[in-house]
Amino acid sequence: MTTPKPAAAPACPICHKPATERHRPFCSARCADVDLGRWFGETYRVPAEPVDQPESDDDLPG
Repeated sequence: MTTPKPAAAPACPICHKPATERHRPFCSARCADVDLGRWFGETYRVPAEPVDQPESDDDLPG
């Protein structure tokens, strides 16, 4: 019977090196900071449907 090999570490989404346990899913603090900077710089966006805004307070329910 053969022993199964451990699963390979997932790749860092920034530089594609193996991820480390401490900085998961990144390989280092640098790559984690690069990713955070991309979120702050609005490089990444979460898709959403536009919300209809009432034109005046009279259109609000209640």
